[in-house]
Amino acid sequence: MMKKQLYRSLTGEEIEILEKQCCTADNWDAVRIATEFDPSRYSNTQFSGSIRIGVQNAEIELYGGVKKKCGIYHAHLHNCVIGNNVYINHIKNYIANYNIEDGVVIDNSDICAVDGTSSFGNGTQVEVLDETGGRKVVIFDELSAHLAYMLAFYKHRHKVVCKLETMIDSYCRSIRSDKGVIGTNTRIFNCREIRNVKIGAYTLINGASVLENGTINSNQSAPVLIGHDANLKNFIVSSGSEISDGAIISDCFIGQGCTLGAQYSAQHSLFFANCQGFHGEACAVFGGPYTVTHHKSTLLIAGMFSFCNAGSGSNQSNHMYKLGPIHHGIAERGTKTTSDSYLLWPARIGAFTLVMGRHYKNSDTSDMPFSYLIENNDESWLVPGVNLRSVGTIRDVLKWPKRDKRSDPHKLDCINFNLLSPFTIQKMDHAIRILHQIQKISGETTDVFSYNNTKIKRDALLKGLKLYHMAIMKFIGNSIITRLNKGHLHSPEEITHYLKPTSKIGLGDWIDLAGLIAPKNEIVKLMEGIEREEITSLVEIDHKFRELHANYYEYEWNWTAQFIEHYLRKPITNFSIDELITVVKTWRESVVEMDQMLYDDARKEFRIDVMTGFGIDGDKQIKQRDFESVRGKFEENDFVKEILHHIERKTKLGERVVQQLHLATKKLKNER
Repeated sequence: MMKKQLYRSLTGEEIEILEKQCCTADNWDAVRIATEFDPSRYSNTQFSGSIRIGVQNAEIELYGGVKKKCGIYHAHLHNCVIGNNVYINHIKNYIANYNIEDGVVIDNSDICAVDGTSSFGNGTQVEVLDETGGRKVVIFDELSAHLAYMLAFYKHRHKVVCKLETMIDSYCRSIRSDKGVIGTNTRIFNCREIRNVKIGAYTLINGASVLENGTINSNQSAPVLIGHDANLKNFIVSSGSEISDGAIISDCFIGQGCTLGAQYSAQHSLFFANCQGFHGEACAVFGGPYTVTHHKSTLLIAGMFSFCNAGSGSNQSNHMYKLGPIHHGIAERGTKTTSDSYLLWPARIGAFTLVMGRHYKNSDTSDMPFSYLIENNDESWLVPGVNLRSVGTIRDVLKWPKRDKRSDPHKLDCINFNLLSPFTIQKMDHAIRILHQIQKISGETTDVFSYNNTKIKRDALLKGLKLYHMAIMKFIGNSIITRLNKGHLHSPEEITHYLKPTSKIGLGDWIDLAGLIAPKNEIVKLMEGIEREEITSLVEIDHKFRELHANYYEYEWNWTAQFIEHYLRKPITNFSIDELITVVKTWRESVVEMDQMLYDDARKEFRIDVMTGFGIDGDKQIKQRDFESVRGKFEENDFVKEILHHIERKTKLGERVVQQLHLATKKLKNER
């Protein structure tokens, strides 16, 4: 923001100097200047409309160490307010209707103008998922993935959606203006067209082609880069993002920390925190956090994705050439697609599923998380739970928090990175019941089972049951140990106290609102509050999302306590100390066995057949040495070492908790 400035009229002598330097004005009386005015810093400049100019008494340094005096050279300004120490040079057409804040540089650009009244991309309707507009989301500066989720997926709650859209419309009207802003210390070089764009502080726009009807929410903590040949229309770009290298973006919301480039094309799509898109194409995509696609031949269309990595040649179909592109699909969090994979929408893919091959049937595997979905002879084969033992799954979960590019203190999206949560555990519980039911109905002699347009082999079903049970026991044990570690376990009463639920918040189903894992009942209450007009502002809604995120572990335990009663057939508060010890030991066995599976899976990356291409001109020994010089030794791999450390840490933790429980038992016996 520009500081308040005192302005005065130009003197006759100053006007004379300016005119000698080829400056002109439609009306010199409409040009007002700061008290300190140096006319030598203006040349070949045309002024029209109302002009306000701050103090220009410094130098700016450009790329390569070149220094320039602040001022205005070879430009036409119309209805502009110019801050202090601004450098404007070689504007081919003009700059019109802008407040240009302190420290801004605009060099060698064509046109930068606001025409009429604009909301600068706010209020744009993005036809996400359904290209015909059935699930449109209205975008605005503060849009979160979770609010967008409600807008897109709760159309059946018409009153809620209408009220949300009314709130958004009110915000859009509040920021409408006939004046654009170019924020403090923004730098704009070699750009062709900037029309009706609001530009935040510390933005760098270098070589952009066209920016039209949008907002760039850059700030000092999280600058935005708009790079060479970028073409953006009807857009909002959030803090810390980068759009460059020929990216073509229209009718899109770009969340915080996103990177789109290398000729990436996106239309009518939403990209939330830390999404990446290179070379490929997105159309009508709901890109939840960490949706990543890096390949030229990859098309994401009419789908919801999050924590997703799309392999080369991945694509989907969203219509059957009958009623148009009305179909959409859901790939739940953690889905990966391999090269040349294909999905026919409508379909729903379970969380943390690996999709391989081409799938021509409308599958629903949402109750079978951590699976492989594999094509064989045009059939879709499901391998339940097998991704729980994949080292790649764990590596992804560990890397996501480390790759959070959001440096803005105000984060729009609440992201829960947990692999095991009520959201995934409830699905595993459903999976176990479904698999047992399939087994019972089909009979003991059946080798291949059918499930939701997929096929499951008997041995895959049995392994899935084991893996799901181990993961559930791991989650239960983690939760119990976390609660017990909250205090000193001196007596059975203290143990029971720490294991008691704190409230009923969290009971029932949980959902994943594009990164925010929350109890469904609380989201329903939020929507009911909106319907009853008890919640009337976007700020209140955002506060509720943040509250749910902040209290996740309390609500998780409330759910877990109830789930333990369902799964282990007994309330947790009725467990004897010996029974708790049994659960902790089972937890430890599950953790160690699953870690051993990860260890064995990681070892596959160091087999001799993986070394093909190493030691190209040598024997096996040279091949081994070349491989180790590039990849390192198996035992020295950071992830492998982390698995071993994890086994050691969890074993010791289990032993310590068991010991504490034994001491509590001993104390009880002594008191008796």
